[in-house]
Order: sequence, then C-alpha cells, then structure tokens
Amino acid sequence: MFDINGWEFIVLIVLAVVVLGPERLPEYAAKLGRLVRQAKELAERAKTQLKDEMGPEFSDIDWRAYDPRQYDPRRIVREALTTPDPAAATTDTVTMPRPVSYDPGRPTPWDNEAT
Repeated sequence: MFDINGWEFIVLIVLAVVVLGPERLPEYAAKLGRLVRQAKELAERAKTQLKDEMGPEFSDIDWRAYDPRQYDPRRIVREALTTPDPAAATTDTVTMPRPVSYDPGRPTPWDNEAT
C-alpha cells in the first residue's frame, strides 16, 4: 500500500522516537493502537452490514470458482481454437450483394439528411 521496505520502516520509527521524545512516545503509541482498533471494528461492522444487506444467497456463493489463479490461459486459447464455431456450421454459402453500377439514365440517388 505504501511501498515501504523494512529499512525505511525502521528509519521512520527512529525518526518518530527522536521527534516525539521518550515522554510523549507512550501516549502516541496508545493513540495509534486505539486508531488501529477502531479501524478494525469499523471494517468488521461494514462487513457484517454488507452480509446482512446481501441476504442469505450471498453466503451460498462459492468464491473459489471465481479465483483467477485456477484459469490457465493456454487451455482457454486451445479450447477456443479447437471448438467448432456454431455460427459457421449453420450457414452453407455466403452470397454477397451485387454492386449496383452507375446508370446515367437513372436519377442520381439523393440523401437529404447527408447534405
């Protein structure tokens, strides 16, 4: 989330100890603990509220079926290439419309909306 490695975290802790001092450090550590506890409780309440609003069918969903790690892209492509296309099997021949040639004896087609 914050992209902080171990050494950077240690430097931040040492910096907090130096800036806050040994007198105020326990007070701020307790505040941080309360903040983390409240955030955890808030997330848990939101989770239970979501489950209550979604109803019982929400708990019946098998979430493992939607796990993207189970899909093999090579298998999906292989199956797509080997299965016959049902649309191609229904049509026997495709007839292209014959292009209309220009006839100087006929009036030129005019589209009022295009001009």
